[in-house]
Formats: sequence, structure tokens, C-alpha cells
Amino acid sequence: MKELAKNKKAGFDYEILEKFEAGLVLNGQEAKSIKTRGLSLAGSYVIVRPDGVFWIGAKIPPYQPANAGADYNERRDRQVLLRRAEIRRLVGIAAQKGLTFVPIRLYTKQRYQDAGKIKLEFAVCRGKKKFDKRQALKTRDTEREIARSFGKI
Repeated sequence: MKELAKNKKAGFDYEILEKFEAGLVLNGQEAKSIKTRGLSLAGSYVIVRPDGVFWIGAKIPPYQPANAGADYNERRDRQVLLRRAEIRRLVGIAAQKGLTFVPIRLYTKQRYQDAGKIKLEFAVCRGKKKFDKRQALKTRDTEREIARSFGKI
């Protein structure tokens, strides 16, 4: 599995409840651009609409800017491919207050059937409060100090 992008702050900013893996509807130059240049998942999110599930807010620059075409929109909504049962489940989750769908990482699979296909892993998340974030920082610092005292770092 080759990781193309990762949302490092998702674990700090959100409490991750459940993860989903999905395919994406991309055109050729978007896939090439992601594989060569990469992108940032920060600020993007997944939303459930009546006509499907979409990835919103991701900026994918054109692969070759000179050949991109006048109608290319690098911030367009990209459809997320899921099974019907998963979509129904996401509709139920989206109805709950305080939950959001946050992209965690973007990667390609190395298996024969999925070779070259770009997958999006997103999670059902609940935002952390400020004191939760402080507690996470304190715990991490304490664990780091303990590891240093035992000479593991």
C-alpha cells in the first residue's frame, strides 16, 4: 500500500469512532496529479447528499497546467464510491448531531484487482474539546519522558 496523503491532525482534533474505505471518481489527470504531486487532506471533508456521498474541499492541481483545459475545476466535489448498505449506514450516522466525516488518508492498493486505484479512508469523528486536546498533549509528554528515562528513545 502506497500512502499518497495523510491527515496527521485528524487524530488530535477529532475522536475517531469508525473508519470506512472507499474509491473515488477521478479523471485521468487528477489521478496522475495525486500520484506525482500529492495533495493535502487538511480542510477537506466527506458529506452525504441525496444523490450520493461526496468528498468536498480537496484541491487537486492539474497534472499539466498548460494542458488542463479551461473548464478544469481543481476544487470540484468528487464522488465517493461505497456500497449501498454503507451509504444507508452513513445517512443514519449523518443524522446524529455532532458527528462529521473526516478524510484520514489517501492511498493506492497493491493487490492485483485494485492495482493503481486510489482509495480514500475516512472516519466518522466527533470533535474534541480544548481540554481533551490538552489532556492528550500531557499524556503524550508524560509517555515520552518515561521512555527517555528508560533509555528507549
